[in-house]
Amino acid sequence: MGFARACSVALVGVEGVVVEVQADLEPGVAAFTLVGLPDKSLVESRDRVRAAVVNSGAEWPQKKLTVGLSPASVPKSGSGFDLAVACAVLGAAERIDPAAIADVVMIGELGLDGRVRPVRGVLPAVLAAAEAGYRHVVVPEQTAGEAALVPGVSVLGVRSLRQLIAVLGDEPVPEEPAADRGRPDTMLAGLMVPGAGLGTGLASLSADGTAHRPDLADVAGQVRARTALEVAAAGGHHLLLSGPPGAGKTMLAERITAILPPLSRQESLEVTAVHSVAGILPPGEPLISRAPYCAPHHSATMQSLVGGGNGLPRPGAVSLAHRGVLFLDEAPEFSGRALDALRQPLESGHVVVARAAGVVRLPARFLMVLAANPCPCGRHTLAGAGCECPPSAVRRYQARLSGPLLDRVDLRVEVEPVGRADLMGSGGRGESSAEVAARVRAARERAVERLAGTPWTTNSEVPGHELRTRLVAAPGALMAAERDMERGILTARGLDRVLRVAWTVADLRAADRPDASDIAVALELRTGIQRGVPMQAGAR
Repeated sequence: MGFARACSVALVGVEGVVVEVQADLEPGVAAFTLVGLPDKSLVESRDRVRAAVVNSGAEWPQKKLTVGLSPASVPKSGSGFDLAVACAVLGAAERIDPAAIADVVMIGELGLDGRVRPVRGVLPAVLAAAEAGYRHVVVPEQTAGEAALVPGVSVLGVRSLRQLIAVLGDEPVPEEPAADRGRPDTMLAGLMVPGAGLGTGLASLSADGTAHRPDLADVAGQVRARTALEVAAAGGHHLLLSGPPGAGKTMLAERITAILPPLSRQESLEVTAVHSVAGILPPGEPLISRAPYCAPHHSATMQSLVGGGNGLPRPGAVSLAHRGVLFLDEAPEFSGRALDALRQPLESGHVVVARAAGVVRLPARFLMVLAANPCPCGRHTLAGAGCECPPSAVRRYQARLSGPLLDRVDLRVEVEPVGRADLMGSGGRGESSAEVAARVRAARERAVERLAGTPWTTNSEVPGHELRTRLVAAPGALMAAERDMERGILTARGLDRVLRVAWTVADLRAADRPDASDIAVALELRTGIQRGVPMQAGAR
């Protein structure tokens, strides 16, 4: 009897569970049994592994073969277990030393000819292996750069099963022909889900900045909206842009990623892990360093926003926008169930999706930007524009954005139509994205320095208790906010969010703490009521 074991990783959402792949050979009629709660694609690995082993020059054992995936209670899906199953079988047949593969994590799909094909989710799988204490990982050659992002792990990228057998047996490593450079590499087809990426409104900018990035200097006028955009980027505050069609709401939202600071190392790993599992990680870009931008269509379902799918849930739009921007254009046109499902991730920074196959916790800390028209025809706020919507239709349209959802939005700005002087004037260009991004980065650095030693890094994450006890505003600065709360204009949550925005406004002008003018700016950005203060970010 022969026995050997190797290791692989089963992904549950964006988290991994190390799976021990055990192979046992016994005398008897030749058969191949795979146990351990595999799905259909994993059951089919029996035929893939047998053909790959034979075509790699190794002998397939003609005995009763049982392969077990432990722990058996964890659902396992995908073709990434092929490499571990093949090596466990060869170890049980004593083609390779079983001790050489006992503590090695192997991830990869096998072709019938023995080539190792890349699979999705390599980064979270290697992260799970490193957390479990494993230090040696074997992955397909195309995803070796992605796996190497995890510190403290030795990564071996292989092109074929023959090469891996030679490495494990201390034999000369055979040369494998490279892909034809005159056409796209077909081996990368398994990394990208058809219809994902730009087709779903997701645009992850490359690290070298070669992709076109819209600039804020293209926006004519809109001083109030530009100020709100800067405050939202500096503090991570959610933003509602309302106004008639053609005022520039979408144009403003598309430029917010250009003023967001680059992701930190930990944030980049979180974003890359989600994109790798979702199958939208661009080949050749193992680490995403810029904030993602996700803009789903208003016909998106609740499952596509928060996560779902057959079996274990897959990341939705809120997770794809993690550490970036989720833009909901024509927000009232989204279904009410889909919009109300955003309440949990807006507060907690993650979403918990429960399905019959299990419960998955997905990261979802994003900056939400909503764009809405004032009425179905969009001309309700324009003087003399001829809006024919009855008052009841206007109320119903505006009520599609529920009160609990709007209470979680820190900034609400009315985007006015651009005048002829701003649009056609030669001196109408505002500040560029680089100038605004510099102020945003400085404000974020001030917030990080102030919040050192706490689990928070931006003002939007700070709980209200901390804002009222430890991080207090200047004496007498809250009088206007307290009056609005007594009048019912602000809720308790609204007061906390006004304080968060005020700290961001103070950071933008390099002040130690917010004063009465900062509170007034925050109140005006939230309620829309004029407070008699200049709406200009930075030093006033």
